Amino acid sequence: MSRKNTAEPETPASHPFWYAGHGRSARKMKSMIASWSLCLSASWLAAPQAVYAQDSAIQISIPAQPLGEALIAVAHRYSLELAYSPDLVRGLRSSNVSGNLSVEQALQRVLANTPISYRISGRNVVLLRRPEPRVNAAPKDAQVLAPIVATASRSDIEPENAPQKIIIIEPEQIEQQLAISSNSSNVLSNMLPAYTPSRDKMNGSGETLRGRTPLIMIDGVPQSNPLRPTGREVHTIDYSMVDHIEVINGASASNGIGGTGGVINIITKSPEPGTLNQHFGIQATTPTSQLKSETMSYKTDYGVNGREGPWEYLLAGSFESQGLALDGWNNPVGADNTQGDLMSSRAYNILAKLGYWIDDNQKLQLSVNHYKIKGRMDYIGIAGDREAGIPTTSERGDPEGLAPHNEVWTSALKYENSNLADTGIKLDAMVFNQRFEGLFGADNSKTFQDPSIAPVGQLYDQSRATADKWGTKLSLTKDDLFDGRLKLTAGFDTLMDKGKQDLYLTGRTYVPESKYTSYAPFVMAEFKLLDNLMLSAGYRYEMGQLDVTSYRTLAAYNNAAVQGGKLKFNEGLFSGGLVYKPLDNLTFFGSFSQGFDMPDVGRALRSINSEGQSIENFQALKPILTDNYEVGMRYRNDRFDMDLSLYQSNSKYGNRVVPVNGQFQLARQKTRIQGLEAGLGVQINDKHHARIGYSYMRGKYDSDDDGSLDAKLGALNVAPNRIVASWSAKWTDKFSSFLQVNYAFSQKFEEKDSNFNGYALVDLALNYKLPKGTVSLSASNLLNKKYITYYSQSALVEPLRYFAGRGRTVTLGYSVNF
Repeated sequence: MSRKNTAEPETPASHPFWYAGHGRSARKMKSMIASWSLCLSASWLAAPQAVYAQDSAIQISIPAQPLGEALIAVAHRYSLELAYSPDLVRGLRSSNVSGNLSVEQALQRVLANTPISYRISGRNVVLLRRPEPRVNAAPKDAQVLAPIVATASRSDIEPENAPQKIIIIEPEQIEQQLAISSNSSNVLSNMLPAYTPSRDKMNGSGETLRGRTPLIMIDGVPQSNPLRPTGREVHTIDYSMVDHIEVINGASASNGIGGTGGVINIITKSPEPGTLNQHFGIQATTPTSQLKSETMSYKTDYGVNGREGPWEYLLAGSFESQGLALDGWNNPVGADNTQGDLMSSRAYNILAKLGYWIDDNQKLQLSVNHYKIKGRMDYIGIAGDREAGIPTTSERGDPEGLAPHNEVWTSALKYENSNLADTGIKLDAMVFNQRFEGLFGADNSKTFQDPSIAPVGQLYDQSRATADKWGTKLSLTKDDLFDGRLKLTAGFDTLMDKGKQDLYLTGRTYVPESKYTSYAPFVMAEFKLLDNLMLSAGYRYEMGQLDVTSYRTLAAYNNAAVQGGKLKFNEGLFSGGLVYKPLDNLTFFGSFSQGFDMPDVGRALRSINSEGQSIENFQALKPILTDNYEVGMRYRNDRFDMDLSLYQSNSKYGNRVVPVNGQFQLARQKTRIQGLEAGLGVQINDKHHARIGYSYMRGKYDSDDDGSLDAKLGALNVAPNRIVASWSAKWTDKFSSFLQVNYAFSQKFEEKDSNFNGYALVDLALNYKLPKGTVSLSASNLLNKKYITYYSQSALVEPLRYFAGRGRTVTLGYSVNF
């Protein structure tokens, strides 16, 4: 084990408030110093900001190790005095600290990836503590340590230093959203104005980020299925298992295939300090217009985790039963028995993690997540009347076929070494697997008809999509090159993604088995040109191959025989950016990044209707390259935080989804999307925080292949312009509230009868701390707005899917940690 630069600090006699949690003599002082810390904490928190004698940077190198020992080394190097409860750091480990650093930088780095906050008093005494759950921003008199990094960037960049917009959805924000709705699409839509409003169904086709498809990941493991997108990738985990969410906006190739609209990396919960920590939660939801068994929804979750010696563990599970949803007119919301529905469904999730610390720098972790949601198949949809404004409804019945479901297994084995061979190099390695099965409901659509099986119009069938991914990720990072000015990351990724789609009831091939294999080396650099000017650059070389077996299309496509084959793609993908900080609180940034994706291979292959086609000559399977340009600014101070981003993404041979006879087909055309995002947060005082976000976007495509962008992209591709506003308040130590408003502006589209009328939704959540646990009461669609969803108004003109949004519902919940 490495113990560099851990010279003995001055004795406790010379530092009467210092408890470092290290050594036998320190342990003897445990209770006395812990009580001192508690007594002095209030006065220190109220003290003015310190003016340090150590403002200038000094050279320091402290490897990752138990946090208490690392803090001693930092305190000794900068002549600081530490005060904290010994339980605060037990079981925690520091991050690597190396470079020419100020005292602030050293403290931030040693405490990175820990939940510890700090304050330095005028006497250079450092108070360490675990912050209470925040309203939405740090208190004015505290600095939150452990700068959050975006692991999806592959270089662990801090959002404040990124040349593009990166959003971290924090645990408190997720809890606020889950108190209102358990729908993961709602969580993303409420937190990301550039994300399409949720369809509130099991299928999320048409839900995009900045007008393009995002790559969804769980702990870095891809959930999206680019070869045959099903729209089910958002529903692969219960968000009660989630700690926070990293969102990289705009095209990114950092994680390989996918991500032309951005990357959404869902980070699951981790073991906490202590040998046994437990959590229990339960909630019940009902429409306010009817209180009966068929409209009630229930959810419960339980988790246990802890750390014992070098071992750490986590086991969590949840179960949810959703009832019949009612719209604002007090009518049943239409059931989507073909694409799959969230209402009248059951879902469960099991998450397990087991970690082992080989030594202070090395950790091995195995994680497994299993999620399944399945419809109950007890309602049938009754078509609405679009012209009369009558939405689709539901009535009791037995739909044809088997219940639609989503079932996902995600597993990963990770190895981390924060100080490889005592070189200061950080190594991250992972082997992962994701298995997906999505069953759609039965339908007698024209596509499924085959006179050789049954008379035309009488044949019901249902499609099933499956995918099996295996992959590896490897990265090496060195962040103290050239006196701390250069951070270099290099790595190598592999992926084998195999999938198909069949017709489940008749055993016919709908989409043949396709396999995508990728090998991709990459390198990324961040170089500090000046103290306030950072240059970043990256290059990834994607070596891909698509293998498709020979097959015959369905009767609806003339039973055409298609010759299988291989297609190879070798693409170099670039990224670069500048971050300029003329003032400590003000940042300007600009970037260029490229994304790489495959078109919807399934849609392209299943619709071939002429003989003699060969995969090797099929131009519709050429990859999608997206160029993303972005400029923006960020401003932060004690009370305000604001950001502004302008972006444009171009694809010379893009991917546009169009509805044809109730089915979605693929169109390969030149596309361009332009947009603006803005946000403003205000810490009104220590107890009240308000935030507003705005997104504007417009998209165009080349409708006649003449090179000019002459037509507007429709609602299947771009989100409406939106404002999302919220107000968080902590009225007393026990009582808090959260209010949010979503306003989607009306918009005109070129497709017939697809104009969007817009609507505003209001949600409210109240929380009260009991002696044991917290009780919550929330109202979704508080004003009982009567509206038709964005998808049903503008994305697909079809009477059976003219769905209304849910009316007002009330959720009562209770949770406790023990």
